Amino acid sequence: MRRFTTVLTVLLGIFPLTFGSQFLFAGHTIAPSFGIAEWPTGLASGYFAVKGIRDIVIGLNLLTLFALRQRRATGILMAITTLVPIIDMITVFSHGGPAATALGVHGLTALVMLFDAALLLRERQPAEVLQPVHS
Repeated sequence: MRRFTTVLTVLLGIFPLTFGSQFLFAGHTIAPSFGIAEWPTGLASGYFAVKGIRDIVIGLNLLTLFALRQRRATGILMAITTLVPIIDMITVFSHGGPAATALGVHGLTALVMLFDAALLLRERQPAEVLQPVHS
């Protein structure tokens, strides 16, 4: 199960890096997949940079903690970060977006993240080997 959790955690760290980069560099092309029909134009399109950076930072935070072998801390951060797709789902619903996108993209992401967080938090830490004290 530990290997499965490792793969899932790495994927959940990489995904926000990829679509965050897409929002940052080509926001208008990726925006429709978010689930909101009307997107900002002109100066308001700075929103794409904000969303892109948000997602990139989420991915970097998760991957950094995980690379440092802080599996429990990664689980805590994963659980907290689950709020992001939940809020995204609510945003899609409140702006008249399709339920399939709200639930199928954002809701499912939140569930997978919560599942992964639970797996990370339930892992047993390897017991420390006690070394004899020499006096």
